[in-house]
Amino acid sequence: MKTALFALLFTVSSSVFAADFADIAHKDLTAAIEAKSVVVIDVNGSDSFAKGRIPSAIDFEAQEKELAKVLPADKNALVVAYCGSPQCNAWKQAAKAVAALGYTNVKHYNGGLSGWKEAGGKLQAN
Repeated sequence: MKTALFALLFTVSSSVFAADFADIAHKDLTAAIEAKSVVVIDVNGSDSFAKGRIPSAIDFEAQEKELAKVLPADKNALVVAYCGSPQCNAWKQAAKAVAALGYTNVKHYNGGLSGWKEAGGKLQAN
């Protein structure tokens, strides 16, 4: 009985967490980047960031300690975190950090860097 209750609570809490950070579609992210209405956060690490990232992205590894300074004052601003691929979960660290700062419109780009390239997106590099 206790095991079933624990499993149920774990499933519910996992579902609630997943709902906190909705996915954003490729076309919607592209439109937001073109409109300059999104802050994109790359969590692939500084070496990967220098080699290629989604345009306009900021380097989470380099900016994590000063994240509040690189985010807009508007706590309702769209902020999107991504990592390397759909299998990567590193984006959650950035999403949680942004949400902890009070931002309410935090999303996840599920395709990550690999999905961006597969969809024909160009990379920005140093």
